[in-house]
Amino acid sequence: MGIEPPTVCSALPLGPVLAAVPESPVPQNGDSPSERSDARYSPRFAVQRVLVYGADAIGRVFLDNHPDLKQRLVAATDVEVELRAMFPPKTPVCYASIFTGALPEVHGIRKYERPVLTCDTLFDALARAGKRAVIVAVKDCSMDIIFRNRQIDYFTEEDDGAVLKRTLALLEEDEHDFIVCYNQEYDDVLHRAGPESPDAVAAAQRHVETFVRLWQATEERWAGQSRALLFAPDHGAHNTSGAKLGDHGEDIPEDMDVLHFWRLRPAAPTDAAEYARRAWDEAAEVW
Repeated sequence: MGIEPPTVCSALPLGPVLAAVPESPVPQNGDSPSERSDARYSPRFAVQRVLVYGADAIGRVFLDNHPDLKQRLVAATDVEVELRAMFPPKTPVCYASIFTGALPEVHGIRKYERPVLTCDTLFDALARAGKRAVIVAVKDCSMDIIFRNRQIDYFTEEDDGAVLKRTLALLEEDEHDFIVCYNQEYDDVLHRAGPESPDAVAAAQRHVETFVRLWQATEERWAGQSRALLFAPDHGAHNTSGAKLGDHGEDIPEDMDVLHFWRLRPAAPTDAAEYARRAWDEAAEVW
């Protein structure tokens, strides 16, 4: 996107991720989003639009236990990146690191607390570069609090459904270069019912459905722009006993191991509307 990373960033560059994206064809008139042609593009093109979907607490172990959900994410994206969460695996700790590129001892959130970050963040870097960014999240959640006081837009919603509705409206308006859409239902449910309870699994399925819906919408609304779509959970969760049947915060695979899924696409040709309709059909087949 033509920006410099946050000044506190010590994360590795994205080059290895982009290098793992298979070369894809430059879409030609009449091509579907997955059809190949002789003309090809490098996945290292300059990205103009980014949407990050934060699905709270969807860990690698959970997805391994539910291959149907994982396969839908794989089918919708280009590359799967294995990561370990920051420790302790708590939402404000992890998302502070994701959006600063800094370790907890640098950005300052080292336990479950939700101060407004005072260090440099990706959102500050976007603003310096003249990019318009927005965070859409549920009221009073960590994502709604810790990145305040930046020159970006904020939309605070009552629940995940309202967050999705707002995000779809923002995509239609196309006034932002970088969108964060955060959902939390799975995390809410796992604490009271356990991460593998029927209610929690149903919530996780809704998160995957939301991601596929965002895939469809970005293909439709951003077809004329080079774009990246990212499924980016913060940590996982494990079963417990006692008042809480599920939790996260331990240095174990269930809590620490996460998968991020990337989808990158170049700008479509001038008949972007037709290309978008074909993308919808492709997404429907995946679901």
